[in-house]
Amino acid sequence: MLELFPEGFEEIAFEEHRGDGSVELAAYTNAAGEERIWQAFGGAAATDVEEDWQDRWRQFHKPVRVGSLWIGPPWETPDPDATAVVIDPGRAFGTGGHPTTQLCLGLLEREQRGSVLDVGCGSGVLSIAAAKLGFGPVRAVDFDPQAIDATERNAADNGVTVEVARADLREDELPDAELALANIAAEAVAALGPRLRAARAITSGYLVSDEPELEGYRRERRVQSGGWAADLHVRQ
Repeated sequence: MLELFPEGFEEIAFEEHRGDGSVELAAYTNAAGEERIWQAFGGAAATDVEEDWQDRWRQFHKPVRVGSLWIGPPWETPDPDATAVVIDPGRAFGTGGHPTTQLCLGLLEREQRGSVLDVGCGSGVLSIAAAKLGFGPVRAVDFDPQAIDATERNAADNGVTVEVARADLREDELPDAELALANIAAEAVAALGPRLRAARAITSGYLVSDEPELEGYRRERRVQSGGWAADLHVRQ
């Protein structure tokens, strides 16, 4: 299937329905692709897809509300009383729907306004939200060049200023900030401590069972949702 459809195909497990653990592989293709499947496997079942199949993925991206913040895709209408953060999910790297992002946003909203550093910015959700809430200046760094591009585009679409740069948190010097944000893996949080120069830090990206220590900081508060956790750290 990888050779026939390198652009991708879908794997569907039927164990829950038939109890035999069988798997169906589905490719979305045309008549020529159907013929290739027949030649390779000696049989296949074909079903016409609905005409709107290209847009059905949108149903999985719903807006969320975190305090005064509304985070959602561009085809949804923000709440009139909310501060809107519009993120195009087609650009990946996070849309605000994951519990760790929402936990970070909840902690962020309660913080005193000042400068912000978003480490591992991804799509820029946290950076953009910070700018919309009145924090500034807001800086964002990520190791992935595609994340840099996504954050820059999303910030421009939201009409906010975010200084974005490529950096490796394990090797590069990080900018100073009054508040750091890091929605990254637990091991990355642990590595971040010695390189961070911020009075306070909000970290997430890990499960409740994980308790990464941020060197030089003490944990002041923990919030949880759906088995995920976020921590507020204060420099000692």
